[in-house]
Amino acid sequence: MSHAIINIISVEKMEDYRLHFTFNDNKQQTIDFKAFLTNTRHPDIRRYLDPEKFAEYRIEYGELIWGDYELCFPIIDLYRNQLDHNVTQEAAA
Repeated sequence: MSHAIINIISVEKMEDYRLHFTFNDNKQQTIDFKAFLTNTRHPDIRRYLDPEKFAEYRIEYGELIWGDYELCFPIIDLYRNQLDHNVTQEAAA
């Protein structure tokens, strides 16, 4: 069975910590990262609460990343808008 590879083709910054995604199958998703960033206790992730730092994301090979992969998310979680897995993040992403 063949599975389609899902990639992010564009990201648009909206207000606060919200990003609007378009995926290569034309699905669109708006995700609010504020709860994720606020609930983590890891200082390397919390520093992205700085709006200027948060705005430094980029798409690389169809994935959304910050820095040198300091902050990144599985594409399937972004596609499904499921950042919170009811686990407090204590380790670096």
